[in-house]
Amino acid sequence: LLVSKDLGKHLLEVEDLLQKHGLLEADISAQTERVQALNAAALKFSELEGYQPCDPQIICNRVNHVQTCLEELEELAAKRRKELEDSRQLWTFFQEMEEAEAWIREKEKILAAKTCGRDLSSVVTLTNKHKTMLGELGNRRALLHQTMKKGEKILAKKSFSSVGIQEKMREVCLRWKKLEEITGLHQQRLEDALNFFQFSAETDDLVAWLQDAYRIASSDDFGHDDYSTQALLRKHRAVVDEVEKHRAAVLSLRKQLALLAPDHRQGVDVQIRVVEVEQLYGEVAEVAVLRTQWLQDALAVYRMFSEVHACEVWLDEKEQWLEKMEVPEELDEVEVVQHRFESLDQEMNSVMGRILDVNQVVQQLVDGGHPSSDEVRSCQDHLNSRWNRVVELVENKKGQLSSVLKIQNFLLEC
Repeated sequence: LLVSKDLGKHLLEVEDLLQKHGLLEADISAQTERVQALNAAALKFSELEGYQPCDPQIICNRVNHVQTCLEELEELAAKRRKELEDSRQLWTFFQEMEEAEAWIREKEKILAAKTCGRDLSSVVTLTNKHKTMLGELGNRRALLHQTMKKGEKILAKKSFSSVGIQEKMREVCLRWKKLEEITGLHQQRLEDALNFFQFSAETDDLVAWLQDAYRIASSDDFGHDDYSTQALLRKHRAVVDEVEKHRAAVLSLRKQLALLAPDHRQGVDVQIRVVEVEQLYGEVAEVAVLRTQWLQDALAVYRMFSEVHACEVWLDEKEQWLEKMEVPEELDEVEVVQHRFESLDQEMNSVMGRILDVNQVVQQLVDGGHPSSDEVRSCQDHLNSRWNRVVELVENKKGQLSSVLKIQNFLLEC
């Protein structure tokens, strides 16, 4: 049993042999106690005085022979245990290497799928799974490193043929290196896909914002009076500021596109998408400028109408006063009226300046093609007509006053 060359052909068989060898060692241990007791008893016969049933030398030789056989048996047992333990170490090494190969094959199948997701959410999920696999890869690398050290120790002992061990170590090392290369490539593909879908998501968000901004900027609500138009203009200026802030994001699209992986940035769809975003931004910026002008024109119209109303209120008042006024014949009363006309001249100069401003605003609106040009022109014509009417009345009344003064002065001279 102890000189057997059967060291097992796999780990389970070696474990079984070691278990049997342990039973044999226990038996040897039990026999050792028996042999030592028998030898001690036998040696007593070699020490007898007088009658000796056997030659003491024969007894001693026999005891020494049995002791030597026992020691040889113990040495064989120790040698056999060492060989079996070395065999167990060898087959443990091969089993761990096979487990490593199986793990590598499993990960190779997963990585062979080369799926990188179809949208941002799926790419993020796959990226998280890949990070988990990288952690497993690190743990497996440490285990493989320990197994490789076991193989080196086995080779150093030179108890077994080194060919199979070295071949297995070389084979697993090559497969591991290939796995790490594939893992690195897959990680790069995931990063490229993540960058692409993030770029697409940011572009979609930008498009959604631009479409909303276009809807707001193209509104046909210009207010119904001075106050509401000013409120709309303030809101629109905030929109214009936001449009300007988004200019940098639109301009950076091509730089971001250039940073994408070639198979992503060279796609026709993504290039068309960038062009569409740029065109949409241009349309939004253009409409924003137009709406600014339209709101300013609307504000100018409402302010013009307000100014016209104020002027017409003044003209109504003066027209009624002039139509009702009768030129007095007494000199004192004529002088009072004349002083009133001097104050009226000052007021008319002020109102004339306001009317000239209204005419200037009207001309600007008409020249700019304002949609309310006809209404504005009609309002201008009506105001100018009223003004001319008042001027005519003033000149008429002044003429009457002048005639009365001449008569009064003539009478005084007479």
